[in-house]
Amino acid sequence: MKRRVVITGIGWVTPMGTEIEKVWQGLKEGGSGVGYTTIFDASKFPTKISAEVRDWDVSDVGEDPVAWRLRGRHTKFAAGAAKKAVADSGVMDSIDDPTRFGVYLGSGEGQQDFLCFTKMMTSALRDSKFDMALFTKTGLETLHPTIEMEQEPNMPAGHLASLFDAQGPNANCLTACAASSQAVGEAVEIIRRGDADVMLSGGTHSMIHPFGVTGFNLLTALSTSNDQPTKASRPFDKERDGFVLGEGAAMVVLEELEHARRRGARIYGEVKGYGSTADAFRITDTHPEGRGASRCISLAVQDAGLNLDQVHYVNAHGTSTTVNDKVETLAIKNVFGERAYQLPVSSTKSMMGHLIAAAGATELIICLLTIRDNVLPPTINYENPDPECDLNYIPNEAREAKCDAALSNSFGFGGQNVSLIVSRFTG
Repeated sequence: MKRRVVITGIGWVTPMGTEIEKVWQGLKEGGSGVGYTTIFDASKFPTKISAEVRDWDVSDVGEDPVAWRLRGRHTKFAAGAAKKAVADSGVMDSIDDPTRFGVYLGSGEGQQDFLCFTKMMTSALRDSKFDMALFTKTGLETLHPTIEMEQEPNMPAGHLASLFDAQGPNANCLTACAASSQAVGEAVEIIRRGDADVMLSGGTHSMIHPFGVTGFNLLTALSTSNDQPTKASRPFDKERDGFVLGEGAAMVVLEELEHARRRGARIYGEVKGYGSTADAFRITDTHPEGRGASRCISLAVQDAGLNLDQVHYVNAHGTSTTVNDKVETLAIKNVFGERAYQLPVSSTKSMMGHLIAAAGATELIICLLTIRDNVLPPTINYENPDPECDLNYIPNEAREAKCDAALSNSFGFGGQNVSLIVSRFTG
């Protein structure tokens, strides 16, 4: 039989704050972390808004900011969320064998060294010709080796292993917007098959930089509703025009059930189901019939051993793009049939923006809090019904309702699909 896996610690650093209860209250009240971009000058970009992490530093979790000075923005977020999750779990006093404690992240690339790359390019352009030798020379004189190394996606996982002496399995996946959900699912499988007893898992990312915004603008994926930042993210609304780019980190401590029981751990919930598929279609387009997303949800439900009517809430991927919201709605209908119209669905990206690689783990924590309090968070800015998005999206106001099991969807560029199901722990 598969070993059971429970969640005993949670932590995050988000555009709406860093304290679990404060952020959760903001979500229930329909707040927003979206504003004008300040990390860089976005005034000349089509999109001038984002969901930034503001007024936070690694010193807030007891780390020396000098020691972390050259580490990536996303690595700092990861440390903050991880220290909160590990402290919340109280697991460190019960780890007798550090080789049974691992890390699995869905981390994006680090902060891009835009100014240095710009200097290299401008120095190498002479009379409309590109001088590779001069480009290389300028790079060797300008780039900092540590900063360049910190751009690698695996660096946060390595730093967290050192921070907690986690000598067990250590991995990172970067499957775009599905990354941290996939990391959690794979970490669960590591515990299920007996290769570890405890895994620190989640994701971290920041693409709020000139390269990131340029790329998404070229794909016409970002909202350009700059006049009203807090209303720009409008999942499932007919007037939606793209997602709002966010940043941050979210981490969970996963434990084998008996390991958690022996130490009397508080249990937030059990990870019951994990599904992973690929659309095998186009890099930036979801399959129009939702074949990958539908099968992914079905696999998660099967893995959880639940009947369809035992899933009480769906935290949708819900990006606020025309195609994603329409196809995700179709996928939910494909799986749940007529019950899809009664099943509560919401997108908390309407409030937090899209944290890209960190989105899935963030939304998984929201599912745990939904189950804990029997309160379903809303989809804000839902004002104009779309005939192609006709489900129960919990518009604008949170709702009290029984929730013993929740489904969290994450669908990424490249056609990666991940669904996770968490349930109330009942022994």
